[in-house]
Parts: sequence; structure tokens; C-alpha cells
Amino acid sequence: MTGKTAEQSSVSGRRHNTRHLLWYALASRLLLLTLIILWRSLLCSYDSSSALNPPCLSTISSNSSNPSPSPPSVLLPLVGSAIENSVVWDGVHFLRIAECGYEYEHSYAFLPLLPICIRILSKAVFGPLVPVIGYRAVLGLSGYLLSNTAFVFAALYLYRLSIIVLKDSEVALRASILFSLNPASIFYSSIYSESLYALLSFGGLYHFLNGAGYIATFWLALSGFTRSNGVLNAGSKANEFMSLALRILVYGASSCLCIFAPFICFQLYGYFNICRGQSVDELRPWCKARLPLLYNYIQSHYWGVGFLRYFHVKQLPNFLLASPILSLALCAIIYYMKLLPNVFITLGIQAPLSRNELVGTASTLVSKDRPRNSCFLKSSSITLQDDDTPRLRRKAIKGEKLVMKPLEIEALVNVPSVPVVIVPFVLHLCVMVSTAFFVMHVQVATRFLSSSPVLYWFASLIMGSPGTGKKWGYFIWSYCVAYILLGSLLFSNFYPFT
Repeated sequence: MTGKTAEQSSVSGRRHNTRHLLWYALASRLLLLTLIILWRSLLCSYDSSSALNPPCLSTISSNSSNPSPSPPSVLLPLVGSAIENSVVWDGVHFLRIAECGYEYEHSYAFLPLLPICIRILSKAVFGPLVPVIGYRAVLGLSGYLLSNTAFVFAALYLYRLSIIVLKDSEVALRASILFSLNPASIFYSSIYSESLYALLSFGGLYHFLNGAGYIATFWLALSGFTRSNGVLNAGSKANEFMSLALRILVYGASSCLCIFAPFICFQLYGYFNICRGQSVDELRPWCKARLPLLYNYIQSHYWGVGFLRYFHVKQLPNFLLASPILSLALCAIIYYMKLLPNVFITLGIQAPLSRNELVGTASTLVSKDRPRNSCFLKSSSITLQDDDTPRLRRKAIKGEKLVMKPLEIEALVNVPSVPVVIVPFVLHLCVMVSTAFFVMHVQVATRFLSSSPVLYWFASLIMGSPGTGKKWGYFIWSYCVAYILLGSLLFSNFYPFT
């Protein structure tokens, strides 16, 4: 097969995989929306307070001075009511912000990009539906459409990103399908910021690895305008420039600052809205701090988020609920760190010794001591033990003489090839796992970690491994399906779930 024919075959295969993935992504969203409608119609909500949505404070204030007639009735009130009542948990806050802006202090825990997009979509696309189902229902419809559409594109960008990192289209496809059916799927089909964040994060990282630095910075900056953990994406930029010249470091620092800027600007917006113009006695406690961070105060004061603050015996069920995703993440971190120990110790500054270099060095050293035997050229089924590979790499790096059998040299061909570009992703996952376990409400880990590509890459890898892959595949798919069914049932009816 010529190089051109092979390239055409590869492109054709990727197009086929893209269509395959698109079908899975769309089918999974239709499944989730169907489950939401089904559970809402069969069961009564545990808490119906989400339906209580009073007028905006600005509207009440203006009506008190200038009374206006009641709003006109809509043509399909039952449809509008059903859409409004389907919005639960954080979705209520996002829609309230989209309609009324930031009215209360605790509202600043929800970053503004999703409400802004919902507001724009409701006016630009669904404006004609306001007389039919009502403005709040239109906001809800816009939110659902935005989240589910963003999810489909996020799955496609994850596939493109995986191709660049893993160099294996089949593993990339399997990882992206896993994302399409991930255990936190209910949040990606609801009015939450998960889908939009995943799209901006995966898309930004894809453009970053594809060489489009400015576009990547813009996308990653928008991810920081969607969720607070979006600022961690600056680590990808920082990792690239850690070992480069000062002039390049200035550019890298500027890019990182751009990614931090939206979150910082939003904190300043909250400070000027709440703290400025108040007397000392009226100031909120966080306004008086040396570094007045509104987001940290809200998380601590209203939700009890803090280091080890969730470590109580009564929270054991929540730790059990989060244990599958935490276990999978921990296994992924350990796996990649064992394959590239020197690279992780230096935080990616030191490049790993390539497999070809290691084999070539070892072959040269051994050939000095004994002649090449043709029997050693045959493919060997022997693989190195996990603790052998780091030993050989360390000796090769130091230039020491490797005492190896010829079969061991041949066995190096079977050592897994892991690109060093995966290091920032794994380090990013380390920070997220530590935060989820020690600081956050641990049950949130299921959706908090669901935006990490490493989870799907590792799961796809072990599912495709010979021997145990089938068993692990059953376990992982069962876990995803169980959490999809359980999550859609509990979440849509206002029962606690992650």
C-alpha cells in the first residue's frame, strides 16, 4: 500500500468513525431527554420548590412605583409549565440569572457564560415562541438545546483531541463513545454548565495541540468564564513553555493570564456590585478580606465547601457514590505515572527516552559481548515486568551498561508507547481528584471529573487489552448504564444525585 493510499484510507476511516460517534452522541442525548420526560411523568418530585419563581427584583421595584398590567396569557400554558417544572437544582439558578441577572450574593457561584448564551439564544432564535409558551419556558428550552448541542460537539472534539494524543483512531473512538455514555450524562443533558465547559475545554486543547495557539487561548479563556475549574486549563499552556526561552515564556505567561482573566473579571464584577458604596458596618465579611474572593466565600459560607470539611461518618454514603469515578481516576493516574516516571517527576520538562533509542542503546551494548543470533530475531511473546522498564530506562539515560538478555531486548518492542503530551492531562486530573476528594462535596466528583479526557482514554485502553479487557468492559459499561438510569430518575425528580 502506497503512502497516499494509506493516508486516504486513514482519512476515510476517521470520517466513518466521526459519523459513528455522531450517531452515538445524538442517540445518547435523545435517550437522556426521553428518560427525563418518562420519570417526570411517572413520579412526583421530591421537592417542587423549583416551580416557585417570583418576578425579578428589578421588575418588582419598577412595578411598585409604576404599576403595570399583568403579563398576557400564553397559548400553550401546559407546555410552558412542563418545561419550567423540568428545570431543577442548579438549572434554576442559571435560568434565574439569564432572566434577571445577578440579584443575590450566592448567585455569583454560577459563572455567566451559560446564562449569557441562554439569554441570547432565547431572544435571537426562540423569541417568536414567547407568546406561545412564555418567556421562562423559552429560557428553559434554550438551555436544553444549548447543553445538548454543546455535548454533541464536545464528543466530536474529544475524538479529534484523542487522535492527536493517542495516535490510535480505534482507541480514540471507544474513548469518545464512553464519554457519550458517561455516568454523569444527566448533567450534560440538563441546564448545567458541564456540556459547554466540555466543548470549550476539549476544543481549546485540540486547537492548542494542533498549533492554533491564539484560538486555543480564546477557547480556554471562555472555559474559565463557564466553570471555575476552567482556570486549571492554563496548566496546558504553562507546561508547554516551562523549558523554553524567556521570550517564549513571556508569551506563555500572557496566554495563561488570558485564561485566568474571565474568572478574575467576574470576581471584580461581584466586588463592585456588592461591596462598593456600602458603609463599613454593612460590608459583607469577604469584602473586608485582604484578597476579597467572592467565589471562595460563597462556596464556604453557603455550601460548606472546604478542606476536610466533608469528612464525617454521615457522609459515607456519598463517598461510596463517588468511589467508582475516584477509583477509575486513581488507577489512570498510577498507570500513566508508572509508564513515564521520570517525566512526571520533572513535570514534563524532561522528555522520555524513546522506545527506539532504548532498544538501540541496549542492542549496541549487548552486541559488543555476544554475536547476534538469528533465533533472537523472531517475535517474542515475553514482556517485561512493570518494574523492569523503569530500571532499563534509568540505566540507559545514565549511559550505564545494560545487563540484558537478547530476548529482553526484543521484548522491549511490546512496551506500551505513551506520548509525553499526555502528561499535562494527567497532572490536571491529579489536581481535580485531590480537590474533589479533600475539598468539595465528594459526591460531585462524578460530574466534576467527567470532563477529564484521561478517564476515557484509560478506560478505552483497558477495555481493548487482551484477556481482561472484556471483563473490564462489562464492568465499565454496567457502571455507566446504571448511573445514567439512576441519575435520570433521581435528578429529574429533585432527589439528591451527585
